[in-house]
Amino acid sequence: MSGRSGASTLSALIPAAVVPAAFVCAAAPAFFVARQPVVAWALLFVGLVLSGVPPFAGGGTRGVRAPSLTRDLSLIAIGMGIVSLIDLKAELDNLSMARFTAALGGAVVVPYLISRFAYRDRAIRFPWRGGGRWGALHWGWLAAVLVLGWLLLPFYFVTSGVYANWPVVDTPDLIARLFVGVGAVGIWDELFFICTCFALLRRHMPDATANVLQAVVFVSFLWELGYQAWGPVLTIPFALVQGFIFMRTRSLTYVVVVHLLFDAVVFLVLVSAHSPGAVPIFLV
Repeated sequence: MSGRSGASTLSALIPAAVVPAAFVCAAAPAFFVARQPVVAWALLFVGLVLSGVPPFAGGGTRGVRAPSLTRDLSLIAIGMGIVSLIDLKAELDNLSMARFTAALGGAVVVPYLISRFAYRDRAIRFPWRGGGRWGALHWGWLAAVLVLGWLLLPFYFVTSGVYANWPVVDTPDLIARLFVGVGAVGIWDELFFICTCFALLRRHMPDATANVLQAVVFVSFLWELGYQAWGPVLTIPFALVQGFIFMRTRSLTYVVVVHLLFDAVVFLVLVSAHSPGAVPIFLV
């Protein structure tokens, strides 16, 4: 009896759906860190096949009819596949920015349209007005984000040298392009990693497990974008905290504001690192 009870408890904590989901999410480091697209597509294929095979198929955690795991994982796979079609190296010329816009936009829009009109569900939502009014804790965290960013980000970018992964910005035009690009990618991060990947995963497993898996995808993307060296020391907690905040606030607006505040500091650090003395507000 105790053995069956223990197995039941483990199954509740780690549903079988985690196995195919882990294969799908593992494609992200294969795509964006190891740069092994064949391995990545193989992982996506295995994950999607397993998602339709008992005992991995089925299972929900919300007390309603279980949504299709295969469909939900296919949306994540489609989004990652679209992103993988471009080189994520930061460039500020017109063609590169258009390529980023098309690929990242498609990675959000295509899964949304398939979910809404082909699968006929509303698995992917963008709750801009969710969560109610912000309280003292909300505003306090926003202030803390600015302080933490001011303390940590200059040290990371300058001492690791990863600021060189972004192009030199030494003219008003390039500075404006960098500002727009950093902010746009920050907003996209929340639309894809939180409102798409995380939202789809948490339909099949506990929130904490889904959050870890979305963080794998999130951090892998940021690695290719330029947050390398010891960047994961910062990006892993950031991705997990963003998922946690979304769980608690149910507000896309709030997580986007948090992200944009961090990105505002990133922008200033990059300008300062490429043009020492241009932004004399940092300790490094």
